[in-house]
Amino acid sequence: MSPRRNRIHYALLMLIVIALGLGSRQYATQLPLFIATYAGDTLWALEVFLTIGFLFPAYPTNKVTIIALTFAFFIEFTQLYHAPWLDDIRHNRLASLILGYGFLWSDLLCYSVGIAIGAGLELKAK
Repeated sequence: MSPRRNRIHYALLMLIVIALGLGSRQYATQLPLFIATYAGDTLWALEVFLTIGFLFPAYPTNKVTIIALTFAFFIEFTQLYHAPWLDDIRHNRLASLILGYGFLWSDLLCYSVGIAIGAGLELKAK
């Protein structure tokens, strides 16, 4: 059994990652193209990892990683489905940040990297 995560630390990390993710979209024109293209999705996945860890502080890192990857990949694959009611939801800014809109294979790699960063930092901190 892994030690419980400190929810205060995770909440602060979540706020920082949200700010960085929104900033990567807001200031994309001032960032290098590679960062502007991939940072938002990578940070989104890191946020998913942190959120799962926050919600389930006693779960071991590998379980949080599997849940986060499953969730992130599920969300990406739902972007292949474009029912009018779902696309209407996606037009809401907050919903579009969570659900995305268009499927990209590169997003799956970004999600894997973002979650691996979270898992790696968590394991290093133990």
